[in-house]
Formats: sequence, structure tokens, C-alpha cells
Amino acid sequence: MRFTPEELEAARDRLVPDVAASGLRVLFCGINPGLMTAATGHHFARPGNRFWPVLHAAGFTPRLLLPAEQRELLDHGCGITNVVARATARADELSAEEYREGGRLLAEKVDLLRPQWLAVAGVTAYRVAFGDKHARIGPQERTLGTTRIWALPNPSGLNAHWTAATMAEEYGRLRAAAFAES
Repeated sequence: MRFTPEELEAARDRLVPDVAASGLRVLFCGINPGLMTAATGHHFARPGNRFWPVLHAAGFTPRLLLPAEQRELLDHGCGITNVVARATARADELSAEEYREGGRLLAEKVDLLRPQWLAVAGVTAYRVAFGDKHARIGPQERTLGTTRIWALPNPSGLNAHWTAATMAEEYGRLRAAAFAES
């Protein structure tokens, strides 16, 4: 789909429903919806975002899913939410207070849904939301109840520090941990 700049701007501050259910193996957590995501209603919808290709390359899905097929993730024991619910053009438009409040609300959501893993796609967002300034990519010591946490690289095309291949390796480490458990 193609949107005009005006249509994308009209999506600012929209909320995008979670793709979630109780008892998931992995609840993926983006930073917040971008304007393309808010305009389409589909998570990680911006062309150039590597989330869907990386998920497939890491073995979470048997084929490359399109953002419009996001509900199929539930069939594979996975879901999607965000740290901050409101849509913006860039994550740097969010305040530290929004991240911290998002972390609090996310903890409540995790308490209700009880996924085995919460996978935050953006270590900086994780650091601010949960007050863990020394967090690194990978499994975290902190848990939310019985839910373990994994900080993942942000799949945005703007994250040039990680290639799709190196991201798929890290996501694959999470997949191995999440699906090795009974």
C-alpha cells in the first residue's frame, strides 16, 4: 500500500492492537508503532523493516509472513506488542516517562498473558523502560514473574549496526531457548 505524507501523518498517535494470547512461547515487543504500522494496522509494516524476514530466517515461521498475516504468528506460539502504544514517525519522539510508563504497562500485560519469553526488539528501549542501563543484547537476569526477558536488536532498517544475517542469528538464539523448553 502507498500512503501520502498526509495519510501517514493522520496515523500519528493511533494505537495498533496487540497480536497476543495467553501462554505464548515468545511475545515480541517493538518500541512503538511507526506511522506505516498505524496506517495499516499491521506491526512492523514499514518497507525496509527487517522483522518479518529475520523472524523467518531465525526459524520462527516456516515461510516469510507479510505484515498483513501477523495473526498467523499465534499459530507458531508467538505474538507482538509494543513498549509504548502510540504511533510516532520516530522512536526519538518518545519521552523517557513514556518508556517507563510503557514498561509498567508491559509488566502488567506480561503478568496477564504469561508468555515464556518477552523479547524486546530494541535494547535501548528495554534499558529505559525497565531502568536497566547496563542491559546488553541477549537474555536478561530480570524476569517478570515467570517470564524471562531477551533484549533483541531493533529490526528497523535504520539500525545499521546489525545486518539481517546477524540479527537472524540472535533471534535464532532466542528461538532455540524458547522452543527447547517444554
